[in-house]
Amino acid sequence: MEINPNFSERAKADFELIVEAQQNKHPKAFETLMMRYKDPVFYLILKMVHNRDDAEDLTIEVFGKIFNNIHSYNPAWAFSTWLYKSATNNAIDFLRKKRIETFPLVQNVKKDDGEERDYSHRIPANMLDPEEELIKKQRAIIMKELLEKLNVKYRTLIELRYYKEYSYEEIAEELNMPLGTVKAQLFRAKELLYSILKNNPLHS
Repeated sequence: MEINPNFSERAKADFELIVEAQQNKHPKAFETLMMRYKDPVFYLILKMVHNRDDAEDLTIEVFGKIFNNIHSYNPAWAFSTWLYKSATNNAIDFLRKKRIETFPLVQNVKKDDGEERDYSHRIPANMLDPEEELIKKQRAIIMKELLEKLNVKYRTLIELRYYKEYSYEEIAEELNMPLGTVKAQLFRAKELLYSILKNNPLHS
């Protein structure tokens, strides 16, 4: 790969780490990249989703996708540009999935006096379109590869959160655990996932 001559010193340093990661699959290169950008990516996503727990989940996913597809990095662009674009797209996909799409059940009706009155009712359209279904499957694959490296306790929590999409309250009820304990252990599980990504990055 040929480096873009207009890169900043930081972008050049990132490029060297990416080459190392691509050629030698060196965990230290992935760790350095993630430690350098984890907080900026988190706060970028947080500004979009307005929920810290969701932002943490999405940040883990972004780095999983980036490391899994590091071979497709285009050196014409700075790594940070690629990373932030991926983070933004991940947040947009998440928000789109959460948004309740509606369609009109009844349109405007013209009364006998000639005046139109809006009697529209809107109902949720809960079915995922093909693109959203693909996104959901890709997220599941990434998380499955990571989960295989966790112990049973943390794996169960993550499975309920990601696969079954339980709320924190539903997890607490399912496992008969205090809500605070659920949140604390899920936070620990996320930290372990970060650690796994640092030391054992995913590869295609």
